Amino acid sequence: MDYNSNIHHRRSIRLKHYDYTTNGYYFVTICTENKENLFGDIIDGKMLLSHAGNMVEERYLNLKNMFEDIELVQYIVMPNHFHAIIALVGAGFMSAHDEVSSNPKRADTRPAPTMGDVICAFKSMTTNAYIKGVRSGIYSPFQKHIWQRNYYEHVIRDKNEFLNTWEYIASNALKWCEDEYYV
Repeated sequence: MDYNSNIHHRRSIRLKHYDYTTNGYYFVTICTENKENLFGDIIDGKMLLSHAGNMVEERYLNLKNMFEDIELVQYIVMPNHFHAIIALVGAGFMSAHDEVSSNPKRADTRPAPTMGDVICAFKSMTTNAYIKGVRSGIYSPFQKHIWQRNYYEHVIRDKNEFLNTWEYIASNALKWCEDEYYV
């Protein structure tokens, strides 16, 4: 189907005039395609990860090795979605003319990652690993995609919002039946 701006208009949920390369905390939610339960089950308020759920968790934790300018603060893998607080903590973008980085780990001129870079890497790694698992008979087959096309991100603006988000993630499995992603 060709693009038609009258039909295919997506409303952005991003803050207007906010620089999403800015250091700070971001609340991220990524859902599986069609809210399929691929990553485990909730039993007695606890998330029990399946083999695929463990793989998702492992790939998430590996992001720190790929992006030195992020901090993985809080997360949970749920049956059909994933929540995290991720901090961008790098020195920000450097131009090719900058001679010395203010971040001693970043002596080259690579720009600090954006949240989009981090999520793209995560979705790509988990999708590739999941496909290999399906081919070897470890994971259940899926329809077209594992993850939905986009993801939700929210800029955490103050300490209170940070604490509320932390608590929401920490108690997500306990409130599974009330969750908007519960299927």
